[in-house]
Amino acid sequence: MLQFPTSLPRERDRRVSAPRRISVLGATGSIGESTLDLIGRNAAAYQVVALTGGRNVARLAELAVLHRAELAVVADPKGYASLKAALAGTGIEAAAGEDALLEAARRPADWVMAAIVGAAGLRPTLEAVRQGTATAIANKECLVTAGAIFMAEVARSKTTLLPVDSEHSAASQAMVGARRERIERICLTASGGPFRLWSLAQMADARPEQALNHPNWSMGAKVTIDSATLMNKGLELIEAHHLFSLAPDKLEVLVHPQSIVHCLVYLSDGSVIAQMSCPDMRTPIAYSLAWPERMHVPNGRVDLAALGALTFEAPDAARFPALRLAREVLEAGGSAATVLNAANEVAVEAFLASRIGFLSIAALVEATLAAGPDLVAMAPVTVEGVLAVDSEARARAGSLLSRFALAG
Repeated sequence: MLQFPTSLPRERDRRVSAPRRISVLGATGSIGESTLDLIGRNAAAYQVVALTGGRNVARLAELAVLHRAELAVVADPKGYASLKAALAGTGIEAAAGEDALLEAARRPADWVMAAIVGAAGLRPTLEAVRQGTATAIANKECLVTAGAIFMAEVARSKTTLLPVDSEHSAASQAMVGARRERIERICLTASGGPFRLWSLAQMADARPEQALNHPNWSMGAKVTIDSATLMNKGLELIEAHHLFSLAPDKLEVLVHPQSIVHCLVYLSDGSVIAQMSCPDMRTPIAYSLAWPERMHVPNGRVDLAALGALTFEAPDAARFPALRLAREVLEAGGSAATVLNAANEVAVEAFLASRIGFLSIAALVEATLAAGPDLVAMAPVTVEGVLAVDSEARARAGSLLSRFALAG
């Protein structure tokens, strides 16, 4: 269950306090860039400790200099020489590789944004949690692949965990003041992605550039493809299960094309509490960054008169089987979610490389789950065990790729 602070800081404490020490794991991705945009608008209030990136050395160096970071880490060791050269004379420390990522997460900070995409973010995010640091989590794979282990570490370390996904941020806001036993269910909303109105025949011929053309959100490639398949929403169901300690039958999904309502919380007295905002990730990021207060965000404001109507519809399980797979995985337990996530990452990468078709993404995931009952049945109790299952699931998904390969 989420651990939130119980009291506000006194006004005098806020006036005299030193700048908050901030680290951003995954600084060059869309979440990291949006986080630094907010920090840069009030630079005097923050001291950037560590920034990490995957392979984009030039952008990482640029951000490190712009925000006067103490440490910049590139995940790919091959980028170390270029990063060190780019930061020469700045006084900013350069490092590379997995050990350096873990060191960045360990650096003393008041707040850490965990935004490394995929299972690669599990170790660094856990390292931040273990410091007892307030951790804003944008990496859903931590909870999908190792939810029980991760939340146990959050409880042990007494870490303040702040969800950054717009839907989970909305849920946490809508549940404020509600006793857990009075929450009947929560409903996450989905835009429906670019193929909401497409037929199965049309989706079979969908190209990567079409799948990346999201109607509402600006996100990284992997998350955008997951939104197109609705796998993103399936992963978010699993994430919500761990974040809020809710049984699977208390979690629902509605397609909401306008992306204004992000979550609805249904209470036992018949009330429904919804959180609304324009589709801009800076809103949930700001909520976690300013917690327990609010901060100004220079984004659009909801104009209900201009919108005229907000619409909702049930997701189509036939055209978007990823949601069904996620629900089955949630019920199965064990390592099923780890296998699902690993196979999906392999499938999305193959689709983006035009090796398989759009509909084959979910099909490959389902085939991997069916071919690995031994993996699904495992219940590792360590991160090393989870990562071993993840690695084997990726290998098995890779071995099945030829079954779905595009002709020619």
